[in-house]
Amino acid sequence: MKTNTELVNYLINKKILKSSNIINSFNQIDRRNFVKESDFYYAYLDRPLSIWYWQTISQPSTVAFMLELLSPNSWEFILDIWSGSWWTTAMLAYIVWEKWYVKWLERISELVIFWENNLKKYQIKNAKIILSWNNLWIKWKQFDKILVSASAEEIPIELIEQLKKWWTMVIPIINSIFTIKKWDDEKIYMAEYPNFVFVPLIYQK
Repeated sequence: MKTNTELVNYLINKKILKSSNIINSFNQIDRRNFVKESDFYYAYLDRPLSIWYWQTISQPSTVAFMLELLSPNSWEFILDIWSGSWWTTAMLAYIVWEKWYVKWLERISELVIFWENNLKKYQIKNAKIILSWNNLWIKWKQFDKILVSASAEEIPIELIEQLKKWWTMVIPIINSIFTIKKWDDEKIYMAEYPNFVFVPLIYQK
């Protein structure tokens, strides 16, 4: 695949991309803008690529799968945890454009500066990058949806506390992707989708 259109059609034909708003975000937010210049040739292949500071940009089919599980909508307040490349953050911001907004936690200060420039490139005004160091907690905030793009060893309690009741988090745990729905402060529902690989989620417990 050599174009973004070919990539999107591939994901649709594989029945991974299904929702119209997510398909539109894939069409509008070009993966090529989120990889290293040396990897431009590989930008539209369905494979992960290394980016800066030992991070990776996940393969498109995995990103599409996770976004479909998250099922974002235009009226939601979304937290995106350490997507590394900011590609998923840009697509989420496109989906909630001009209505609600996306916050992205990043622990590498150099990437914050780099991706703030990409915000200007796409003229996205409803996304904010927060330098978190190793902390997953945003004081006094709760979110409708939470997307995590690195693998935790267990469910981070900090994120459960920040998830609104009845809403959804998508997070890799070890080698599986989980959807977590918070029923109340004591009960959660989980569904597991195995056989995935992610970089580790590094944070202070």
